[in-house]
Amino acid sequence: MESQELRRAGLKVTHPRIRILELLEQKSTQHHMSAEDIYRHLLDNGDEIGLATVYRVLTQFEAAGLVLKHNFEGGTAVYEIDRGGHHDHMVDVDSGKIIEFESPEIEKLQHEIAEKYGYHLEEHSLVLYVRKKR
Repeated sequence: MESQELRRAGLKVTHPRIRILELLEQKSTQHHMSAEDIYRHLLDNGDEIGLATVYRVLTQFEAAGLVLKHNFEGGTAVYEIDRGGHHDHMVDVDSGKIIEFESPEIEKLQHEIAEKYGYHLEEHSLVLYVRKKR
């Protein structure tokens, strides 16, 4: 499956690209991954793929529309597979955990606000910075 996705995106099928895409597909359902996270997982699994290669491949994947890159405040960039659907994020400010969520009510309200000011909403990114209740 990964090699077909790479070809469709116009990318040559290489071992580093296949391994990084496989890893993102396996792990991104659990959490978003930084380039360093990906690099560590590759090393732990015996893949000799350098950190510079990981960064280069992620940049290529982002340009090809295979992954989304997020730069949340106070943290490093993280990546997730672009599955096509829209969702927003919450970031736990204590643990750094990233929680994905969807809210039709919030989506509707954002469109209404843009309309109120005479605009059409093209795209948006919503990040809530949260802390667990004690």
